[in-house]
Amino acid sequence: MTEWTLDVLVTIIYYGCITSQGDIKMSENTANIGFEKEIWDAACILRGNMDAAEYKQVVLGLIFLKYISDKFDARYNELMEEDPDFAEDRDEYTSCNVFFVPAEARWAKIAEAAHTPDIGRTIDDAMILIEKENVRLKGILPKNFARSELDKRRLGDVVDLFTNIKMKDHGDTRDILGRTYEYCLAMFAEQEGKKGGEFFTPACVVKTLVEFLKPYNGRVYDPACGSGGMFVQSAKFVENHQGNINNISVYGQDSNPTTWKMAQMNLAIRGIEANLGSYNADTFFNDCHPTLKADFVMANPPFNLSDWGADRLKDDVRWKYGVPPSGNANFAWLQHMIHHLAPNGKIGMVLANGSLSSQSGGEGEIRKNIIEDDLVSCIVAMPTQLFYTTQIPVSLWFLSRNKKQKGKTCFIDARKMGTMVSRKLRMLTDADIQELAKTFEAYENGTLEDVKGFCAVATTSQIAEQDYILTPGRYVGIEEQEDDGEPFDEKMERLTSELSALFAKSHDLENEIKKNLKAIGFEVE
Repeated sequence: MTEWTLDVLVTIIYYGCITSQGDIKMSENTANIGFEKEIWDAACILRGNMDAAEYKQVVLGLIFLKYISDKFDARYNELMEEDPDFAEDRDEYTSCNVFFVPAEARWAKIAEAAHTPDIGRTIDDAMILIEKENVRLKGILPKNFARSELDKRRLGDVVDLFTNIKMKDHGDTRDILGRTYEYCLAMFAEQEGKKGGEFFTPACVVKTLVEFLKPYNGRVYDPACGSGGMFVQSAKFVENHQGNINNISVYGQDSNPTTWKMAQMNLAIRGIEANLGSYNADTFFNDCHPTLKADFVMANPPFNLSDWGADRLKDDVRWKYGVPPSGNANFAWLQHMIHHLAPNGKIGMVLANGSLSSQSGGEGEIRKNIIEDDLVSCIVAMPTQLFYTTQIPVSLWFLSRNKKQKGKTCFIDARKMGTMVSRKLRMLTDADIQELAKTFEAYENGTLEDVKGFCAVATTSQIAEQDYILTPGRYVGIEEQEDDGEPFDEKMERLTSELSALFAKSHDLENEIKKNLKAIGFEVE
């Protein structure tokens, strides 16, 4: 009984302390979330008894509707000043990459109806009208705001919230709403748990892939694109380096219809033109881009996917290095990406750590063949707790058809990197990401020096000696521990003495807890 009570009390104290500290850390390590968090917190008034998956469609749909309406209004006001006769000319908007919004679908009409019983139908009708006027959005926008289970009073309150947003106080409308959309995606991933992993890859993981690959120009492809995070970060990278976003072409697909629609909205709100196929589709059985040869492939496919249909694809042209096992799709994803790689193309992808060493189902032979073909540039062992949805340890794989360092592979052990931003979630800081990227750059330049416990360069023959296992720890070794100069016997005597003192203190605390519980009527034996 005493042990249980102590555990409960300690848990209460621990959770109470960490919760408040975690909030502080999140604000310190997540850039520019003040405004986005305000939106999220305020929009939560709609939540009520609605589960995260339903709530997600409502909030993200309204963010998108407000975005395209604001962009339309800005262009409309420009035209009214230039020549009012053209203010309702659809071509004047589409030529500037602005979605045309019909009069009855504009946010002003939504705002007028905010506190009427018909607000749900008004929003649905607006979505339908917008889809009719913009081919790119056909079949993508949510149109279920009129359903009876959606509280219309709360829906009206959220409409008020977006109506009262003063964008100019916070920056460019596209950037603000884009950031808000991205922030809300992350929050929904956290709330939905395992299901959230179907559409969201943590931004710090995506940033790491992008900083390694540096997609300045060319075709960017993600065969399991989720909500489109890889493309958003690629676009940010180009913009941050004074590049032209029009120099990259975006291709992708996803099998989940809801996720596919979210990706379309996420990219549209960022002004990114993308070919995600005409509809959601299974990448293995309905490749939307069969002839594509991509310059950059970036992906976080589902981990360890079983029953993916291997039996029906035994003779597939994509399995150049061996037929993937039916119980795990990891090497099917990898080979699919290699198949779509241009002559100088590069891959950056997330895989469960089992892929580094597995010998089951022919995976060891497939991995050997890929290594012997000199495709593997770098393997990065990532820290735990980066994902909202899984504790499976993961690594980043970087492959290239034209490696700068022939016959060599870089191994990086980043498991000790990152900062805890909550009890369950770790984040790589920008400094962490830059350190990793610079390490990889030094490898490519041939200037990288091995750092015990962190990085090493191995030849293909050295990897063969390790049975083609790619676990970074085998190559980087263990970090050397600095000798503190204290003799072992003296150190043990000191530590055991300190431990005894702690034991004595714990007994005092136990007696104090018993005393306090007894005072309120609870006897603990």
